[in-house]
Amino acid sequence: MFLKRANRVHPEFRVGASEMWPQAPGMAAWGLMTGVAMANSGMGLGPALLMTLTVFAGSSQLAATPLMIAGAPAWVILATAFCVNLRFVVFSLHLRPYLMHLPWLERISHGYLTTDLTYVMFTRRFPHPGDTPEARNAQEAYLAGSNVATWLSWMPISIIGVVLANFIPTTWGLGFAGILCLIGILCSLASTRLRLLSAAVAATAAIVAYKLPFKLNIVVAIAVAVLVCMGTEKLRPAPDKGHTA
Repeated sequence: MFLKRANRVHPEFRVGASEMWPQAPGMAAWGLMTGVAMANSGMGLGPALLMTLTVFAGSSQLAATPLMIAGAPAWVILATAFCVNLRFVVFSLHLRPYLMHLPWLERISHGYLTTDLTYVMFTRRFPHPGDTPEARNAQEAYLAGSNVATWLSWMPISIIGVVLANFIPTTWGLGFAGILCLIGILCSLASTRLRLLSAAVAATAAIVAYKLPFKLNIVVAIAVAVLVCMGTEKLRPAPDKGHTA
């Protein structure tokens, strides 16, 4: 598994972890409030801990919690969580060329641990898959470092939120800290016109489709932004490669 490789302390593992630690306070606050919300949903301590450990997806957990409190059918809860997490299908398709050389268990591990923040940080550092074994190992080590740092900043604090839910009021609004982290990352990545366009289109589509059930406005926003950017790229003139001798 990649954790065994990480134990060799590849330099990129350290880089991945160090670049993710500044986001840890926001992730921890978000994880804390997710744990509190899960505990207050009425599902009981055991199921809340089990879902926290196995799902590891704050947005789908928070989307499913109100439905659990309202007594919605199981298929509605599962469909909502599925729709909210559809963006990870896009992430996995993008990461496929980076990770397909790995054994299936390592790919599953990365799939479980990769979050929005780790995906964004990884693709910013490595815009293209490595074309040599050394480059691929470096990329995997960086992703492993980011994933471990994210998991450690989220999971223990989220468990604390589940266990100590009665002592942590939801009115603190700490979950907004996680959103601030994502906004900060987004602003740092908005470095080209195409990226600015994709962010503007996704935000507009999400607002227009806000009343759709099951948080489908998120799926609509992703799809519209991808389609618009793909169309825009096709309309761009081909780069001038100059005359060959």
